[in-house]
Amino acid sequence: MLFQQSDSLNNASTISIPEETEPHVSKPQHPYQVLRQLPADATPAQQDSAIQAVFQPKEVHYSSRPDTLHLPGQDAGKGLNDVTLPKYYKESFFSKDSLFHPELSGGRYGVAGDPVPYSIHGDNFVTGMLLGCFILALIAFSQSRSFLFRQAKDFFYTKRSGTTEVSETSAELRFQFFLVLQTCLLLALLYFFYTTIYIADTFVLSSQYQLIAIYFGIIASYFLVKTILYTLVNNVFFDNKKNVQWLKAQIFLTSAEGVALFPFVMLHAYFDLSIKNTLIYFAVVVIFVKLLSFYKCYSIFFRKIGAFLQIILYFCALEITPLIALLVSLVMTGNYLKINF
Repeated sequence: MLFQQSDSLNNASTISIPEETEPHVSKPQHPYQVLRQLPADATPAQQDSAIQAVFQPKEVHYSSRPDTLHLPGQDAGKGLNDVTLPKYYKESFFSKDSLFHPELSGGRYGVAGDPVPYSIHGDNFVTGMLLGCFILALIAFSQSRSFLFRQAKDFFYTKRSGTTEVSETSAELRFQFFLVLQTCLLLALLYFFYTTIYIADTFVLSSQYQLIAIYFGIIASYFLVKTILYTLVNNVFFDNKKNVQWLKAQIFLTSAEGVALFPFVMLHAYFDLSIKNTLIYFAVVVIFVKLLSFYKCYSIFFRKIGAFLQIILYFCALEITPLIALLVSLVMTGNYLKINF
């Protein structure tokens, strides 16, 4: 035999090819001939080793000469390396069909149904935000209950000139600032409800959250500008003590306004309270807050003066005019951002 199997177990897959004993035996020209010379029980690894021992792969060199074997009048044939297909193989009646191209989006078949309209009770983000405001308000109220009662008492009780005032702690100030931000958020949601019902339900913005954020920014700017105007005017005509009392009263009224609006915002969002009843309640709350502001303004600044015309001008210039400017800004913003068909 030309090949013999090794007796070692460690070199079971190695086939040794001894020197040729008969010079007239030619080298195998095909793998079939090599495999026929192996024992019948040769393993696939042994067969592969025998093939590799006999045949050595070599690099294929294709001819670079032009192909002249083509019909007269026809173009020269393509080289072996040219694998481009003719145009009639690539383009056909079904070439652009999505069924033949899984990498393309084929869309959906049938008639699209009516989209479900947006509703606030199905919005997880707004629901989580309102729920978080409610939980934080309860926690803050449980820790600052005496502070709120003291502020309510000071609001309706006029202190004497020599009375010592109790200063607020940093935690109480943070709690009151949180209530002011909650009031801005609730007012923004109320006007968002009004916008989606009476103005439009589609806007140039990519998300309704952006519209709520814009309304929130406008309302927060309204309270900030009003506070700055009050500070500038009161520093000119009144002393610092009265200015501090008025600022505390304004913050307390703003916080109370948000607390009063929170139940009806929840009722409209999750219990289908009509927008008409919600707006009526909102108007009642705003009017009541303005009356309390008028009363506090009179008791702090004009009680001893007795100038009724001055308080009317003062209140209209610093309270009613900014409120009208806020309403105009909100209406213009909603009309500007809506999509006109």
